Amino acid sequence: MSNVVCSLDEFESGTARRVVVDGRAVALVRIGDDVYAIDDVCSHANVSLSDGEVWSDSCMLECPKHGSSFNLTTGEPDTLPATRPVAVHTARVEGGMVIVEVAS
Repeated sequence: MSNVVCSLDEFESGTARRVVVDGRAVALVRIGDDVYAIDDVCSHANVSLSDGEVWSDSCMLECPKHGSSFNLTTGEPDTLPATRPVAVHTARVEGGMVIVEVAS
């Protein structure tokens, strides 16, 4: 199911925010006019990824607790201590609104 979660203009490029879609916490990230959505909980520790730093050049989101970075397109971590990926969800912009569809 697709859900409108916010307007693209509501958050700046290079930032992340937590949204809840179908009862699931999702880290929504904006880089330029593109949006990405991954699970908002680090696979290594119970920490909100949306509080982490966005690495726009490499399309990564860094966990604020231990520094593992997750690829926004694959969910794969590229640094320890995380070794397991997080789920990636479909995110798109239509008519200036951000729409997220959570993976099953």
